[in-house]
Amino acid sequence: MIEALSFEFMQNALIAGLLSAVACGMVGALVVVGRMVFLAGGIAHAAYGGIGLAFFMRWPVMPTALAFSLAASAAMAAVTKGGQARADTVIGAIWAVGMAVGIILVDLSPGFAADLMSYLFGSILAVSRQDILFMAALDAVLLVLTVIFYRDLLAMSFDAEYARTRGVPVTFLHFLLPAMTAVTVVMLIRVVGLILVIALITIPPYLAERHSRSLAAMMAWAALYGALFCTVGLFASYHFNLTSGATIISVAAATFLLAAAFGRARAALRARRS
Repeated sequence: MIEALSFEFMQNALIAGLLSAVACGMVGALVVVGRMVFLAGGIAHAAYGGIGLAFFMRWPVMPTALAFSLAASAAMAAVTKGGQARADTVIGAIWAVGMAVGIILVDLSPGFAADLMSYLFGSILAVSRQDILFMAALDAVLLVLTVIFYRDLLAMSFDAEYARTRGVPVTFLHFLLPAMTAVTVVMLIRVVGLILVIALITIPPYLAERHSRSLAAMMAWAALYGALFCTVGLFASYHFNLTSGATIISVAAATFLLAAAFGRARAALRARRS
């Protein structure tokens, strides 16, 4: 492990994983508590349209994907506002359209998009110093927004109607949370890729929820789990020469299954004692 860290690309990869874990901890906890996983999935896949646009226009990929994802998140938040009927259908349509637009734009782009697969399945080992600065800036924005609106987000997550009667700006937060999810998705593109991004947003908060007594504690534990998965997965992929994004998700999935099995075993033991 020490030898691996002597390489600059491994140092960059580890920093990128830790920065992504912080974003996953904050936003992932809000997504899981607010039951917005489907919305997050729609944003994640719609982001592919931004990647295709960046390839076609020869623009920087990360900023373009971020702008496209923010637009998609605003559209999805608008159709889910007030719990309108068929919101899931509209989200599914935006999800599919984003992917389709991205694929078509990549097809129309001149030259061979050799780097495209890294955005689908992640390429944490290819993270540059510029990417790290970009991710650190996004982390700072997410942290500031979470601290400022923590109480309001907490109230809205558990009962939006009651929160509205208490003066909480529910409509504003309804658009803010998908926007924060879009920022997190863009950060995770380099780490695990668009295909696997939902796993890293949902598994750490799910595990954290099992032993957290507050939303803040859940965020902190989820960030720790995310950091653990990224670190272990990164070094396992280096040691066994495996794809980094898939290895990180495999570590998270294995921990998820062990935790579920342990929970069932403990519940069965309590039932026998009672």
